[in-house]
Amino acid sequence: MGFTKQEIRKWTDEHPLMEDLLDLKPVVWLNPKRRDMGHVQGLPVTIDDLEEAEQLWLRFAPYLMKVFPETTETGGIIESELQEAGRMQKQLEAYYGEQLPGKLYVKCDNELPVAGSVKARGGFFEVLRYAETLALEEGLVTRKDSYEWFATEEAKTFFGGHSVGVGSTGNLGLSIGIISAELGFKVSVYMSADAKEWKKELLRKKGVRVVEFSGDFSEAVTAGREETLRLPNGYFVDDEKSRELFLGYSVAALRLKQQLEQQEVQVDEEHPLFVYLPCGVGGAPGGIAFGLRHMFGDHVHPVFIEPTHSPAVLLGLMTGLKSGISVQDIGIDNRTEADGLAVGRASSFASASSEQLISGIATVEDEELFPLLAMLKDSEGIKVEPSAAAGFAGPFMMAATNYAEEHGIDPGKAAHIVWLTGGALVPEEETADFYARGLEKLGQ
Repeated sequence: MGFTKQEIRKWTDEHPLMEDLLDLKPVVWLNPKRRDMGHVQGLPVTIDDLEEAEQLWLRFAPYLMKVFPETTETGGIIESELQEAGRMQKQLEAYYGEQLPGKLYVKCDNELPVAGSVKARGGFFEVLRYAETLALEEGLVTRKDSYEWFATEEAKTFFGGHSVGVGSTGNLGLSIGIISAELGFKVSVYMSADAKEWKKELLRKKGVRVVEFSGDFSEAVTAGREETLRLPNGYFVDDEKSRELFLGYSVAALRLKQQLEQQEVQVDEEHPLFVYLPCGVGGAPGGIAFGLRHMFGDHVHPVFIEPTHSPAVLLGLMTGLKSGISVQDIGIDNRTEADGLAVGRASSFASASSEQLISGIATVEDEELFPLLAMLKDSEGIKVEPSAAAGFAGPFMMAATNYAEEHGIDPGKAAHIVWLTGGALVPEEETADFYARGLEKLGQ
């Protein structure tokens, strides 16, 4: 699409951050349109939708235990641990030369069963919802039956007559591919140039058709959407527009609430909760933020973290154009080591809710990711991919603003959760390379 120099200059005059954004400098944008929950309007989904989504997960728990034995320990629930990260907090304080009041925690979606990333929440949910709808419509199962039926040869034969497609930079493609192939669907994953080769190979080994593009995420999504919807029984998982992905992610907040209660972490007016969410197209962090605000109201403060080279959601929300503008339109290249965050245009679906719900967005340079990743491995023994480490910059960047003062927050009583979005399936040689790059940056 592109915008004129005059239009970009106008935004630069209106938004002081625009110049630094164009210069690829790390920035913090505080959202002026965040609303108290009592004044939030027109959200595309409701708390009833969130609770109904949790019921679908429960119906499929017997199936997930049967086909993915690693979920047996959690009763067929795809969930990760919430872990206090005191050692990492000390390392970060030394690294940034600043104290971080309050306590730091990590949400370990890097270790989510089966798919090893936050994308399992949305990707599995949407495909399971589609499979359930097809089976119910055909009278093959009722909601009162055991969903172990979905693991039968009868089910696989039935779903083999249907196709699923998705466009992805990597992790969403993995989650959609794994669950769709297991159910018996014919599945195609349309992958952008940013996708890692090992992710493509893993999908091929599971019988997934991988279609590669030389362009970015939006190109892969557009081509995948067109090809899939031309098929007679084709269903496209649309990361730019999907309600079902959004709902799948939102259920995480229900589970997090339980974990915080179990660990006796208070969340109320006196004890605020900050949650730092790596952000690509905005669907996963948007869905989680939606759930968080419903669970904790005005006492939770979701903050998205994007690469300096791919600030799609920041640009969309700051200008008010949402999905109507891409980073390429203003000359930013959308090239980043954080492959899961390499997105140039925000989700049209998620942006409408995130605009009212989130507290802000920070951007981080690629070279910052590797030291953070290495410190996490050294301090907590946790392995993540670069994009998952992005959230650790968030607490310190937010602390440098006047956000806490403006909201009457005592930083010493806050809890901080960094959402670790992926890493378990990364090959050891790549993990070793990430770690070595981090140590080099740290001068070790």
